[in-house]
Amino acid sequence: MTVLRATVLHTPDAQTLDVLDDHLIEVDAAGRIGSVRPADDATPVDVSLPEGTVLVPGFVDTHLHAPQWPQLGTALDLPLDQWLFEYTFPLESRYDDLDLATRVWDHMVPSLLRLGTTTVTYYGSIHEPATVALAETCVRHGQRAFVGRCAMDHPEGTPPSYRDPSATASVDASARSIEAIRSLAGAAGLVEPIVTPRFVPACTDAALTGLAELAAATGTLVQTHCSEGDWEHGHVLERCGVTDTHALDGFGLLRDHTVLAHATHLDDGDRRLIASRGAGVAHCPLSNVYFADRAFSARKALDAGVRVGLGTDVAGGPSASLLAQCGHAVAASQRLVDEGDPSARIDTTAAFWMATAGGAELLGVDAGVIEPDAGSMPLRSDCPTSRSTRAPGRAASSDSCAWRTPATSPPCGSPDVRSSERPNRAWRPTLPPDRIGRCPPLARRRRPRRRTTGGGRPLLDAAGRRNRLLGRPRASTSSLTSPDRA
Repeated sequence: MTVLRATVLHTPDAQTLDVLDDHLIEVDAAGRIGSVRPADDATPVDVSLPEGTVLVPGFVDTHLHAPQWPQLGTALDLPLDQWLFEYTFPLESRYDDLDLATRVWDHMVPSLLRLGTTTVTYYGSIHEPATVALAETCVRHGQRAFVGRCAMDHPEGTPPSYRDPSATASVDASARSIEAIRSLAGAAGLVEPIVTPRFVPACTDAALTGLAELAAATGTLVQTHCSEGDWEHGHVLERCGVTDTHALDGFGLLRDHTVLAHATHLDDGDRRLIASRGAGVAHCPLSNVYFADRAFSARKALDAGVRVGLGTDVAGGPSASLLAQCGHAVAASQRLVDEGDPSARIDTTAAFWMATAGGAELLGVDAGVIEPDAGSMPLRSDCPTSRSTRAPGRAASSDSCAWRTPATSPPCGSPDVRSSERPNRAWRPTLPPDRIGRCPPLARRRRPRRRTTGGGRPLLDAAGRRNRLLGRPRASTSSLTSPDRA
């Protein structure tokens, strides 16, 4: 049993902010909280957080594209469909290189832990080895995760060099990745597979149906995009004759704890259907500014009984900090108020709840609060962020993080993992941990032109520095263009 002494801040529900001043938290060897009670001087303490520090639950990021980590904070100057074909698909196609994948994962997972993100729902690439390597990295660093091989087979919605060859191949590869992740040593109770059709435009009907059957047969959760922007929403209406939500339900993908990313174009019928299926939304407020064409109404979703968590949507969202997303969620709700919906407002309590307990509820995991019987992960010594004032050598629960107060919002944004060094030098992060996670403000900026390969992958970031995670540039294997632009 480990005993922590700290002031606790958490949100047991979306309306309640609990501040437990100077309490003792007893945590057993399995990482479960045994008791939370007022402190006394008679009880021996293993970890005592200094005055001016609060212990909060670990953040739950319900939507993150792991292969896009190297382009975080860049390449945001195009609409979604063009952004995918000119920047993102060419980058993701490079994860057939397992060495590149492991270098990115080994930087990304610790960086997220330093930001206080202890649970993540990851989209991988289409490559099985890279997907399993991501799960292995999460196990090694002790991060709870749902890791999904990204399934995409539609010949018109994906580039020739980056797609599954058929619906059958797509389902079979996803099935193999599920089996491989579940067989990893140390994964049980920590890292789980998740069925991941990218979105309707990238998948054939046969693949969507087969993936739904796979999720049902294996008892695996599902994640996908839903009505992210006008382009995706309009595509599904034209192709399926119903909204994205109803189309996904028709394929069998709308299940208990299904994670629907963005969902900015929901109507009342969509919300009722999502709630009835026990599914929910990964609300990505900053990413929606760039790509969704409108703000997601978290208030309407919550009032309709829809489960809602927060997501960074790396790299469509140029911030890896989930704490920063809390502020963006409040700002997004104010945008809806300004547009004529006075009931859309959410406060910081509701936003923090979505980033912690709300996200945990969406995923069906036991986390997000600091109370007896919560948490199910082993103790860690490196979980808290760089703002932690934890005593050296002491341990804290991996489902909680220490933050110095008063709570000045930590800088949001993309990790600067680039360097001006020669491209053949060994890669290493170029910023100290406390600076990982900075980003530009919400407003769009004029960006300098970037030199790219034929496929549009940025070789230089907005400051003119070479992206170090990607290593030496290689020639594009094909010229990729959006079907709408061909």
